[in-house]
Amino acid sequence: MAFTKSKDKKIAGVCGGIAKHFGWDVSMVRIAYVILTFLTGLGLAWFYLILMFVLPDAE
Repeated sequence: MAFTKSKDKKIAGVCGGIAKHFGWDVSMVRIAYVILTFLTGLGLAWFYLILMFVLPDAE
């Protein structure tokens, strides 16, 4: 199964798609993303933006 953006989204569905792919809770993925974004000095924000344009939409 490939990564796709989720319809369960707040911004672009990237965190929802990752959570769905791994079977994780979407809220925990979002919290982890926010914490890691601040810890990496917004380095992870670039990764999110890239995935926002690269990942296909969920069917």
